[in-house]
Amino acid sequence: MQQEIEIEFKNMLTPDEFFRLSNELSLREQSFATQTNHYFDTPDFLLKQHLGALRIREKQGSFVLTLKQPHPEGLLETHQNLSETEYKAFMNGEKFVEGQIYSILSGLGIEPQNVHYLGTLTTKRAETETAGGILVLDENQYLSITDYELEYEAKERKQGEADFHRFLQEKGIPERKTLNKIQRFFEAKSSEL
Repeated sequence: MQQEIEIEFKNMLTPDEFFRLSNELSLREQSFATQTNHYFDTPDFLLKQHLGALRIREKQGSFVLTLKQPHPEGLLETHQNLSETEYKAFMNGEKFVEGQIYSILSGLGIEPQNVHYLGTLTTKRAETETAGGILVLDENQYLSITDYELEYEAKERKQGEADFHRFLQEKGIPERKTLNKIQRFFEAKSSEL
């Protein structure tokens, strides 16, 4: 089990902006790695009501269960590695793996056995390091949607925010209110129902 505070800034991109930035940052097709996020919540969306999110990220044959919760500096992420057997059991709704995340959910009054699979979002991601953090370009596919996103993972909130706004300004990209991936997934899922 590992915990970290995620400080990140996001901005949706048009396809043209995405491909222009890819070229300007010298991020070619081989720079992009694929990762798959499987999202979970209870039938009455108790995690969402607690402003939390639960996912399993599948990347290069590894599986990591992550619980995201609000934190004054950003998001508190609790990570727990899963074996392939645990991953398959979780995906099939057979067993919620025990550990720190199980305990946190129980402490929030959420019965882990009531958590179920909602859907999947696949991301092609490229990252490049900057002096203050990591610049990330994502192409996301979920349900029948493809969207493009710029993320900046910063080491410190105040400086990171200033760096991110300056980058957008320098690149001539307007600031857009951007929900995180799971929120966009939920909105799209809700409009399908």
